[in-house]
Amino acid sequence: MSFPQTIDCQQGAVRAVRFNADGNYLLSCGSDKSLKLWSVSRGTLLKTYSGHGYEVLDADGSYDNSQLCSCSSDKTVILWDVATGQVTRKLRGHAGKVNCVQFNEEATVILSGDALLGHQVQKFDPIQILDEAQDGVSSLKVSEHELLTGSVDGRVRRYDLRMGQLHVDFINSPITCVCFSADGQCTLTSSLDSTVRLLDKSTGEMLGEYTGHKMKGYKLDCCLSSKDTHVLSCSEDGHVYCWDLVEGSLMLKLPVGKAVVQSLSFHPSETRLLTAMEGRVQVWGAEPEETEEDVVVVQQEKA
Repeated sequence: MSFPQTIDCQQGAVRAVRFNADGNYLLSCGSDKSLKLWSVSRGTLLKTYSGHGYEVLDADGSYDNSQLCSCSSDKTVILWDVATGQVTRKLRGHAGKVNCVQFNEEATVILSGDALLGHQVQKFDPIQILDEAQDGVSSLKVSEHELLTGSVDGRVRRYDLRMGQLHVDFINSPITCVCFSADGQCTLTSSLDSTVRLLDKSTGEMLGEYTGHKMKGYKLDCCLSSKDTHVLSCSEDGHVYCWDLVEGSLMLKLPVGKAVVQSLSFHPSETRLLTAMEGRVQVWGAEPEETEEDVVVVQQEKA
C-alpha cells in the first residue's frame, strides 16, 4: 500500500477508527471524550461530537449517514445527529464500560456490548438483554438477522435473532475482535493468544489460523479485506499484519510506527485501510488502477 496520509486527531489517544458505510468518511474515537468525523479524501475535520463523560471506545455510522452512535467508558451509548452534532439520545443501562456498538442495517436498532444490551433507537429502555457471556463482551457485529459477539470468556456467540437460536464456539483465549466475512459464510476472531482464526459459520470448523503478530494484553482489531482475500490484524509491535486468507501465509507487514496499533478498519469496497496509533490515524490507499493483489505483489518485490 502507498505511503499513508496521517491525520493528527488532537483528541488524546485514538481508541478506535472506523469507516462509515460508504467509505467516504471516517470516525475517530478519542480518550479525551470526543468523537470526530473526518473526510477520508481530504483528511479534514468535519465535525466534533462532545457529550461523553469519559473516553470513547467505539462508534458506527448509519447507512444513510444521518446518524452516529458511540459508546464509552462512562457506561453510556449516545445517538448523534450528524449534521447538527447534537445528542439525540443518551442510552444508559450498562453496568460497566461499553466496549462496542453498532447499528443494524436499517439503523432502527443499536447493539452495544459489555453486558450486551440491544437498544431501539427511538426508546431509552433496551429491547433485549443477551446475558449469556460470563465476562465482558469485547466485540460485536450484526449482519441481517445475525449477531456475532466475542467475549473475554473465550467464546464466540452467534445469535440467530430471527430463529431465536444461539451457536457457541469456544476459543481458549480472551477474544478481542469478531467479524463476519463479506460472503456471510465465515467468522473471523482475534484473541490474546496472538492468533487470528477463521471459522466456518455453520459448523464452527477451523478453516485457517494466522499468527506472527503480537496480541497479549490489548484489545486490538482484526478484519477481512472487502473481497475476503486477505486477513488483517493490529499488533502490539507497531505493524499491521496481512495474510492470504486461503494460504495462511504472511503477505505484508505494514510498518505503522513504534507503538501499539490500536485499531484498524478496511474500506467497504476499495483497497484502503485505516489504522490508529497513539493520537494519529493513518489512511493507507492504493492507486485507483491497482488491485489489492497488485499492491501485495508490489510490497513483496520492494521487500
